[in-house]
Amino acid sequence: MKTASILKDLEYNETKPVIKVLFETSFTKEIRIAMKAGTEMKKHQTSFPIVVQMIDGSLDFGVNDKVLNLEKGDLIALERSIPHDLKAKTDSIVRLTLTKYDQTDRVEKLVKE
Repeated sequence: MKTASILKDLEYNETKPVIKVLFETSFTKEIRIAMKAGTEMKKHQTSFPIVVQMIDGSLDFGVNDKVLNLEKGDLIALERSIPHDLKAKTDSIVRLTLTKYDQTDRVEKLVKE
């Protein structure tokens, strides 16, 4: 059994998203992305499917030449190799679920570039 809190020890950065791996299981990796209003994750794609859940806030989620307004409670699932980007409209907390085969450092590198 593994436990974590998506809301405890929350940190924001004024210029870039803050990535925290909450835990890994035998089948997923659960990641929290804290985004201050105005911060972005540039267009990227994954090698495996992902699920994005909005825990709090609001962001523009660019995918398939559309911009979706994701708000608290919304979920989106993407298959692999689909380019997408994120821009926080308000301070936002995102839960990202990766498959066990995906690399968490890939997500961390996105915000360092």
